[in-house]
Amino acid sequence: MPALIPTEYSATITWLGVTPDRGETMCSEARDAVDLAYEGIRDEARSGLTRLSCPRVSNQYPQGTEIRNVRQLSVLSAEELADVAKALELDQIDPAWLGASMIVEGIPNFTHVPPSSRLLAENGTCLVVDMENRPCNITGREVERARPGHGIRYKQAAQGKRGVTAWVEHIGHLEIGDQLRLFVPAQPDWGVARG
Repeated sequence: MPALIPTEYSATITWLGVTPDRGETMCSEARDAVDLAYEGIRDEARSGLTRLSCPRVSNQYPQGTEIRNVRQLSVLSAEELADVAKALELDQIDPAWLGASMIVEGIPNFTHVPPSSRLLAENGTCLVVDMENRPCNITGREVERARPGHGIRYKQAAQGKRGVTAWVEHIGHLEIGDQLRLFVPAQPDWGVARG
């Protein structure tokens, strides 16, 4: 039996973006299409086979340790993004403010798809979901810069709705309008309480 099970869910890519230089801003710039290499989106600030560890993995490594880059892309749900905008009393949130790589539409509860799930395009391009991308103060500051008075509440409003990080399993080309089929790992619930 295959280790990955196809689901009934497919997502449509509704937005693509690249972050050219994280030293300047984490905001991304909209694109109609992106080319994906094993390092991530070509010519993008988050690309690379490795990265320096950050506070997210401080229980495992001292900050600045070279580790595998499983945070090549930031993928968010259009539906969840709309929920966050509503909670912040905004008409919409521009994905660029959040440094998004991709916005998808059509997979319910997207932020909580299981780690190691695959998003497979019809042309064979494939992304592996690393894990939930937790909201942070940095993105809140970008929202605040764009819409003063709203970014201060972003981190709380986006809990459980910030999307996922992902890495490239198979290279290719993606465009707005492409369909991504969701495959999930074939495994039982671990059933162990978190400590």
